[in-house]
Amino acid sequence: MRLIPKDEGFFDLFHQLSGRVTKSAAVLDQMFNEPTRLDFFATQIKLVEREADEIVHEVMNRLDKSFVTPLDREDIHLLASSLDTVVDLMDGTARRALMFNITDRRDAAKALSALLVRGADVIAEGVKQIRNPTQVIDAARTIKVIEEEGDGIYSDAVGALFRQPGADPLEVLKWKEIYDNLEHAIDECEDVMNVLESIALKNS
Repeated sequence: MRLIPKDEGFFDLFHQLSGRVTKSAAVLDQMFNEPTRLDFFATQIKLVEREADEIVHEVMNRLDKSFVTPLDREDIHLLASSLDTVVDLMDGTARRALMFNITDRRDAAKALSALLVRGADVIAEGVKQIRNPTQVIDAARTIKVIEEEGDGIYSDAVGALFRQPGADPLEVLKWKEIYDNLEHAIDECEDVMNVLESIALKNS
């Protein structure tokens, strides 16, 4: 078996990025459970998003300076960018909730944000196990289950919005966009795991 060349620098940065994914998901989940504190939670997620951007910048700088990398340069770039995208989507969701002044607690939003927490935890484990293809494949399967569960919740939630008699059209549009963003973030979690799975298999 060909081992991944030892260069803990990149792997530590990936670990830091996955930590920002889990932190963002946890804060977003709190936001949809305590919507009366939108300002606070949106600010917290924005801080995490900026930290993620700084880590990605460090990854790119390290790529520029490294003659030999532990993984293909394209894979390093793709993994860092994919992790950052998940954080960006959660930040975007929080900003929309703040702009739309979402103050009521909705079960579908809470369910989707809870799935994001689960997905983020699976991503963190996948990053930790990047040298172990079997573990990464198992994590990818788990993410697929989460993504399918998210699709079901999303479909039911959006359908309910448009079936609600006498619903305020503005409220329908606001919540439709919130659900869209949550579902997109869950989809991107699956994309991250696809990248991780490809990397783990390629370097096994």
